[in-house]
Amino acid sequence: MSDLVFGLDTFGDVPQGDSGNPVSDARAIRQVVDEAVLAEETGVDVIALGEHHRPEFAISTPETVLAGIATRTHRIRLASGVTVLSSDDPVRVFQRFSTVDALSNGRAEVILGRGSFTESFPLFGYDLSDYDVLFEEKIELFAKLLEEKPVTWSGTKRAPLEGADVFPKTESGHLTTWVGVGGTPQSVIRTAQYGFPLMIAIIGGTPERFAPYIDLYQRAADKFGTTAHPVGMHSPGFIAHTDEEARELHWPHYRVIRDRIGALRGWPAIRKEEYDAEIEHGSLYIGSPETVARKMARAVKALGVGRFDLIYTTGAQPISARLRAVELYGTKVIPMVRDILAG
Repeated sequence: MSDLVFGLDTFGDVPQGDSGNPVSDARAIRQVVDEAVLAEETGVDVIALGEHHRPEFAISTPETVLAGIATRTHRIRLASGVTVLSSDDPVRVFQRFSTVDALSNGRAEVILGRGSFTESFPLFGYDLSDYDVLFEEKIELFAKLLEEKPVTWSGTKRAPLEGADVFPKTESGHLTTWVGVGGTPQSVIRTAQYGFPLMIAIIGGTPERFAPYIDLYQRAADKFGTTAHPVGMHSPGFIAHTDEEARELHWPHYRVIRDRIGALRGWPAIRKEEYDAEIEHGSLYIGSPETVARKMARAVKALGVGRFDLIYTTGAQPISARLRAVELYGTKVIPMVRDILAG
């Protein structure tokens, strides 16, 4: 598994500063850039930034922050954790990421998604009743744009294009594009239909329950005559020197953000017993480098994925703890996972 890819994901959660108070959004964005530089220095393959439009998260335009990271790094791949294509314009998404690709000498990747959070829809004037058709039409257009030729296209939710040539072109003629899926079979089939790599968001429960989706992706690709690329997965976690320290740093802030979002979705408040159970048996990768590495290796083996992205921020963890988590992931966890899988 020497070709296994390791990434770090963040939505730019606003962290605590030295005073114990949340920093400004601007400081939070600069902090993510610093963490991406550290990630490259410590051997991480990909930094992925998600899009949000909520007060807890500072990143609403991942590609803008990725452009800043591009100018301070040389090797690490630069991805969106998810780009909510449904509430964006495919032409502009392509243009922004091809620009990042230029600044980074070909390191840009986009992960397209329908959006598990819906704040962007009313913000940009989209009707949630069009949730499905918006994505279906826009991913169709985006697939055409990726050919980097004049595009003729028409749909019901965007003005048609007639022989439209879109710039800038990428230097290689190829912009790596994934589709992020949270567990909808139709989304898996659509991803295979377009021949895109699949990134599965596994944020709760055992990873093994997603094995049927990977099988569906492979069978659908065979049916459509497209390529079944190595599948990626991303899950939340946090790393410290010991298991106890990691839980102490993660739990209070995780509880706040989880219950705040849960209240909007009708979830009951999370209990500490549920949290501990998710660490032991589910999809929270919390603990020492050894603990996290063993659990990651089990998930990679169980699903046969080619990429694992750790969502390393969930809530307002202190800046110093976040930096240490990034460093431990690159210098300790990744080499341990490789060793376990090679054994």
